[in-house]
Amino acid sequence: MAKFTDILRYYRNYKGITTFTVLAMGVFEMIDLFNPYAIGQILNVLSQQPVDAPVQAVTDTVSRLTGLTANHNLALWVLVVLIFCVSVGRAPIQPWIGPWFNWDTAFRARRDHARQAIAKILTLPLDFYDENNPGRIAARVARGISNHTWTYPEVTGQLLPKTIRVFGIFAVIFLIEWRIALLLLLSFLAIMIYSLTGLKKLSDQEEKLDKYMEDTESRTSEIITNIKTVKAFATEAKELERQRQRLEREFKVLDYRIHLGYVKLGMIERTIVQSCVFLVLFCTLWAALQGTISIGHFVTVLTVSSMAYAEIEPISQLAEVFARRYASMIRFHEFMQMPNGSDAGSLVLDSESAIHYQFTGKVELSHLSFSYEPERPVLQDINLLIQPYQTVALVGRSGSGKSTLVKLLFRYFEPTSGAILIDGQDIRRLDVTAYRKRLAIVHQEVDIFNGTLLDNLTYGNPQATLADVVEACRIAQADDFIRQMPNGYATIVGERGVRLSGGQRQRVGIARALIMNLDVLIFDEATSSLDYESERSIQLAMRSILGTRTLIIIAHRLSTVREADQIVVLEKGRIVEVGSHEQLLEHGGIYHRLHALQETGELLA
Repeated sequence: MAKFTDILRYYRNYKGITTFTVLAMGVFEMIDLFNPYAIGQILNVLSQQPVDAPVQAVTDTVSRLTGLTANHNLALWVLVVLIFCVSVGRAPIQPWIGPWFNWDTAFRARRDHARQAIAKILTLPLDFYDENNPGRIAARVARGISNHTWTYPEVTGQLLPKTIRVFGIFAVIFLIEWRIALLLLLSFLAIMIYSLTGLKKLSDQEEKLDKYMEDTESRTSEIITNIKTVKAFATEAKELERQRQRLEREFKVLDYRIHLGYVKLGMIERTIVQSCVFLVLFCTLWAALQGTISIGHFVTVLTVSSMAYAEIEPISQLAEVFARRYASMIRFHEFMQMPNGSDAGSLVLDSESAIHYQFTGKVELSHLSFSYEPERPVLQDINLLIQPYQTVALVGRSGSGKSTLVKLLFRYFEPTSGAILIDGQDIRRLDVTAYRKRLAIVHQEVDIFNGTLLDNLTYGNPQATLADVVEACRIAQADDFIRQMPNGYATIVGERGVRLSGGQRQRVGIARALIMNLDVLIFDEATSSLDYESERSIQLAMRSILGTRTLIIIAHRLSTVREADQIVVLEKGRIVEVGSHEQLLEHGGIYHRLHALQETGELLA
């Protein structure tokens, strides 16, 4: 569970420059108080009243150094020169200590935490992405980092320095009249405590709003991703109405609870502040009439106390802005504190010292069992030996455990019991990144990145030469259609490979896998959604790979597995049949029944 301290630790790598900036800005805010004090002293000079001891001491020092007479005229010019130094002299300095360092630190932290967020995205377990779509995740990260970035300069450049300024004002008034200073301090603290209490309640509503906005953005992302399905089923009006209801829910929370709450809070604050200003005016005027303070001190106290109360509104506004952003910042830290998945690979780029494996491709499943939930086993006591360069097909009805077995092979999950061995080594004892570099999978839907064909083909092996790429594409039956593209291998394929057909994406996926020069290649229902011509091209590509490495083929269409060395039939998480195509047909079991259903045109159950 994220806490307020996590927000503070967001900038822990910059605590030195942050401390310096806050203190320096606080000093500048304190220096601002000299002007009203000096104006008060000038009034004393003009009204022939004595100046304060510090001003008189400075005047005497100037008199000794210059030989001028220490009179009211000299004191007046000393004050004017000091006002010039305080106001004009600091003008070229303050922008660098304030705006430059504040925003520079904010931007550096943004860069660092954006990188950490991407690292977190890359290391979270796969089941997290089953429950959260890209729109929700991206919105959560982007909003959290953005609000941190915009909040930092406001807190370090305004909120904290202004708070220091208020305590400086208290010190100035305390030296003149301690009773008025005490009144100022108590009223200021009371107002701020009331404000922070109200902001805490509104912050809870902000968290609720943040979740509502995530829901809306998540659905919007899904609509964009699935826009063809939305149009095909003519559900535009339904989707619009659903989003309208979500937006209406956001509006009610934002306007009637949050915004109205801030307005009421501001109204009460302003009423209390103006009452306190009047009370200080009355007390200061009374002290001047009684002769307790001079006219200059009267002006100074009244001016700086008004400055203190004037700071309450901007401080409250900054606190309000922080409260509005607090929920998204906390949710960002909750995201960052999620535990990494056991399937997380290394985030360090390859180096000479990195681990490199080379396998023969011998895979053994020994008493392998797995379940997502203890009472519902998915795989039960699987025993299977796959020899190097052998082609093995996994077939069975949907839900029989074929894809889960592949996920275990890639170490996306750990088996409940038993082990997977490659060349006799338990894969759990191998470096997960180096191990995965020796495997590749071609899914039913091949993931294509927005970029050139060459970028996608060399995604797993950027060091591959163009000759390697062309040879892999030739084997994968992809070279012909690539050369017919407008720019050949330099053709931009668009988001998710939108400019490629399903069969073309599949062949690019096969070529991409071959370019990695891997030991084990897996086809996960690679032809199940393709037309006959595309399926035929993929089958030719698969046939040209037979015997070159270990192949594992998961298929619904049994026509793609006829040439496999052995076919493994799964049923309810168990191996029920093993043999060649001819042997299993002669056996007359489940495989024979599935084959008969497909031969007659019926769908596989």
